[in-house]
Amino acid sequence: MGLVIEQFGLGDRRLRLFARAPWELFRGDPHWTPPLTGELLGRRTLGLTGLLTATHPYHRQADVTHFIARDGRRMLGRVSAAVNHRFNEYTSHRIGFFGFFDTVNDRRIADALLSEARDWVQARGMSVLRGPGGYSNATHEPYQGVLIDGFDDPPTVELTHNPPYYARLLEWFGLSKAKDYHAFRIRLNAPSPRMNRLAESARRRRSIEIRIIDPSHLRAEVNRIVHIYNDAWSANWGFVPMIEEEAEAMAKSLRLVLDPGLIRFATVNGELAAVLGALPDPYVPLRPRWNRVRDSDWIRAVRLLRMRRRIPVMRLMFFGVRAPFRNMGLDAILYQQVQSYA
Repeated sequence: MGLVIEQFGLGDRRLRLFARAPWELFRGDPHWTPPLTGELLGRRTLGLTGLLTATHPYHRQADVTHFIARDGRRMLGRVSAAVNHRFNEYTSHRIGFFGFFDTVNDRRIADALLSEARDWVQARGMSVLRGPGGYSNATHEPYQGVLIDGFDDPPTVELTHNPPYYARLLEWFGLSKAKDYHAFRIRLNAPSPRMNRLAESARRRRSIEIRIIDPSHLRAEVNRIVHIYNDAWSANWGFVPMIEEEAEAMAKSLRLVLDPGLIRFATVNGELAAVLGALPDPYVPLRPRWNRVRDSDWIRAVRLLRMRRRIPVMRLMFFGVRAPFRNMGLDAILYQQVQSYA
């Protein structure tokens, strides 16, 4: 049949093909790990609000569309295009975003998909195309950037993973680096004497209290995390204030592995000052078995529930200290306590 590019919006049945495309494109990659399909398409029984559904809070602030490339029934690639109005209003930019970028190793396919995304955002008055990411590149959104090193390491939850040829395809299209992201790995059984000294010194000098998150009041606790995040991260590249509905959607998607002992707040003289949150990495039990039944959302969710107390890898999800409380050692105290608990 030849190459065909199809475009569709929210609510279209082809979104299932869009969500499942990486299962075909990454088949055989031992490190690639997909989220539960319900995180993209929604699954009420698991409490998941799908990012690709109109009910997700992201779509209150953005216009989006989706493209897939096919040759007959063979999936060749996918990409989304988005105009995030809240991002552009906050940053005073006219940036259009491309995301969910996946493709076979073929410049023709990549160029065709990226051209569609570029033309779509240009038609809506945008002067810059940036990506890849989820739908866009705000700091709190998942799957940011393109992997250029560490291809032999499995990703942790919400970090990107792709074949080495992606960067080359993006550069051939004319895109250039906007920002470097780094991921770090720390052995939890390797104590840090310096960190311990900083934590003990901070405790002696100030009225600092540490508490774990209260799951019975999760909505109020999420609001506290948002309050700290919007202060602590406000000067970071790509920052846009998070709204409570976005944070609640994230919390729902991760509640299957929520361990209260890994999320801790710090207060100074009774005032909320900092938060650190980690999770047992759900990608460990969610790695695909490449079997239609064993890779269904239900079977993968059951594996996750069975293993969640025995997952050997932690993922630091968020960490912030409000500006008035920096250089007090709160980071050292929070890290020390979560490390000891883990």
